[in-house]
Amino acid sequence: MRSTTLSHFSRRTFLATTAAAAGLSALPMAPARAAAKYRRYNVTSAEGRKALASYAKAVEIMLKLPPTDPRNWFRNAFIHMMDCPHGNWWFFVWHRGYLGYFEQTIRALSGDETFAIPYWDWTELPQIPQDMFDGVLDPTHHIYEAYTKNLAVFTAFIQPSLKSYWATLTPAQQTQLNARGYNTFTDMWNDVTAYVPSLKTGVTGNVAFAPTCGARYLSRDNPKLDARTAKAVSAPTVASGLKPTLFYDADIALSFTSSKTPSHNTAPSGTTQFSILEGQPHNLTHNCIGGVGAIDPGPYGNMTNNLSPVDPIFFLHHSNMDRLWDVWTNKQKRLHLPYLPTGEDLATLSKEPFLFYVNADGTYVGPTVAADFFSTDKFDYDYQPGFGDQLDLPAPSPAVAAAPSFKATLKGKIAALTVPLAAVQSHQAAAALPQLALEITLPHPSGGTGGRSFDVLVNAPPGTTEATPDSPYYAGTISFFGSLMPGMKMSHDATFILPLPTTLAALRSPGPKGAALNVQLVAVDGHAEEVPAIKAVAVRTL
Repeated sequence: MRSTTLSHFSRRTFLATTAAAAGLSALPMAPARAAAKYRRYNVTSAEGRKALASYAKAVEIMLKLPPTDPRNWFRNAFIHMMDCPHGNWWFFVWHRGYLGYFEQTIRALSGDETFAIPYWDWTELPQIPQDMFDGVLDPTHHIYEAYTKNLAVFTAFIQPSLKSYWATLTPAQQTQLNARGYNTFTDMWNDVTAYVPSLKTGVTGNVAFAPTCGARYLSRDNPKLDARTAKAVSAPTVASGLKPTLFYDADIALSFTSSKTPSHNTAPSGTTQFSILEGQPHNLTHNCIGGVGAIDPGPYGNMTNNLSPVDPIFFLHHSNMDRLWDVWTNKQKRLHLPYLPTGEDLATLSKEPFLFYVNADGTYVGPTVAADFFSTDKFDYDYQPGFGDQLDLPAPSPAVAAAPSFKATLKGKIAALTVPLAAVQSHQAAAALPQLALEITLPHPSGGTGGRSFDVLVNAPPGTTEATPDSPYYAGTISFFGSLMPGMKMSHDATFILPLPTTLAALRSPGPKGAALNVQLVAVDGHAEEVPAIKAVAVRTL
């Protein structure tokens, strides 16, 4: 694995203590943990490819299990449909538990006692690994047609067992589902089929089900992540996501995780804020594989919605997300910084009950709580080193909380602001790890018009309606993951953090007082869906 080092010199680093400014080399290392029993390997390694053979064997067994068995491939995906958190601070910890029990199931069904989920390091390999187009590891394979040929086939296969399961839910489980917006089985199933009761019709962009032929948009002949997603998984973006020194902060630019919410099942609200890692590599990779942008307004492949675990690539994608959490945690330990919240926040995060997991025996686990999954010890695994492990990220500055923010004023659908010259020069001097980021707030798009992805342009010529990622005006892409919710008219706003590329023309040629920025959104690839009005924009120092 090659060593990757990104230097970073900023206002905060300049103001830091001498030891902090010296970087990691001056800091003592955290004590090494005992060797884990299982190791999750990069999928491109010999060990990772060997694990894929066991993975494929178990996936085929899970596909053929009766739908009454909670380990059935689709029943397992419905755990994610009914319970997964996105856009909040339980995102990483819930998925760690989900992957851990799934990994045990694969181990048991494959007979491979050494199995651990490989990870797909998309920073090093920005395309679907070729082995993931082999047999049952590709959801468009003909074996899936017995279950997902069309919605009628899928409904006949899975719905009766799901209804029976729903009838057995405990009051605690039902309370969590109510918080999610699923007061009845029909409410949940409407997100599978995209039926919107208020409209008495379906909306293609909201459907969670995908037929076999459209289950995955990328193919063996077209495996590469598109240019927008390649930027989202690139070294500078991922390194920016690893830079925060707080697990959670109300200031999303300083937070490793997304919003703090009342429950992991709380529907997105006015407080939804996406951390860099969730909002960028996580969301865009899901959506690229499922066709967002290329086939707007849908219907999309599995990876774009909450039935995304139907696509076996899901678990390799989330294994890498979990690995990055582990990388961040180890970085915090090396810097002698907290890797979890403190005080009341820690108690709140810790006590959250997770009530829907299934173990390798096909029995329901629980109740478990978030604290059970704060470390990898629960499932006794570690990771083969990958991107992020060798990053030389700086220790925090005492002035971190005072980092400047430059707010925009709104003029119609344009947000205008000026970034002082010193901040621009500092950003340009540390090109490998962006120092400036756009914090941008917009309303969730209306589902009836499709469109989940929007390019962010800076100082684009008047009348510009689209741009490619190699454009000097392209700042990045905002992409919403998941169902657009019943009713389709979203009342909440969402905030994203977008590390700014140094290639922006506005930042490469600032004026004597700094860079004047005019920020706008355009629909990806020029599709005609409605572009939401920007609610707020600020340029932040990371």
